[in-house]
Amino acid sequence: MKQIMNILKRMPPSALFGLFVIVLNLGVFFLAPAIAPYGETEVVGDVWLPMSPDFFLGTDHIGRDMLTRLIYGARNTIGVALLITFIAFISGTLLGLAAATLKGWVDQILGRLVDIVMAFPPLIFALMVLSVMGTSVTVLVVVLSLLDCTRVFRLVRAVAMDVEVMPYVEAARLRGEGFWWVMRREILPNTLPPLIAEFGMRFCFVFLFISALSFLGLGFQPPAADWGSMVRENAGAITFGIPAALWPASVIAMLTIGVNLVVDWMLNMQGKSAH
Repeated sequence: MKQIMNILKRMPPSALFGLFVIVLNLGVFFLAPAIAPYGETEVVGDVWLPMSPDFFLGTDHIGRDMLTRLIYGARNTIGVALLITFIAFISGTLLGLAAATLKGWVDQILGRLVDIVMAFPPLIFALMVLSVMGTSVTVLVVVLSLLDCTRVFRLVRAVAMDVEVMPYVEAARLRGEGFWWVMRREILPNTLPPLIAEFGMRFCFVFLFISALSFLGLGFQPPAADWGSMVRENAGAITFGIPAALWPASVIAMLTIGVNLVVDWMLNMQGKSAH
């Protein structure tokens, strides 16, 4: 606890604000059913009602409470984005470390496969696959994990290549340590700082990508609450001066800014420690 307090004291106001936004969204993610005023799909009033004590942010295009939809949208959007990011990082890290450690034909085959996937623009690739295979959450997770793990693979391979030639790695090999031991105990721990920062950036990319797909109608499907689809569904309210579409757009922007502020601070700390 004391170490955490020392880290918080050293954080600049911008990073503290970003951390507050992240913690707030994670709290909403875990406590959504307990803090939501109404049910996720419950129709509680007329269409696009203004803000009131009963509906703090008004209602949406079919009369559901906007605050409730935002809360459940956090659980759906953030939950799936975290799942995709974790899958992409685990698979991309393992493949990147294997390519950097084994080299030879393993590195060549993995590198060419990654090049093939990265040759397609991500949005076009996702739209094409989702249009053919359907828009279920399972397909969404598989497609975005595949797209994202290629970026993680490239980063891990590049960082691990620099670590792999260090004297302590050579010493471990001369001692007779096996491939998995060298990769797990020598290379992986020394590649973690840039990977932790990249995790935040990858999460932002996935989070925004899911919101974009939902806005286009190929992400989460009704009646599930999702911030991107909420913007699309309530876009017509802007014509009448009703801010229904601005609430989900604002929380998307706020979470993205918050994560980026914390990641920027981590990268600055990493750069200072390197010097």
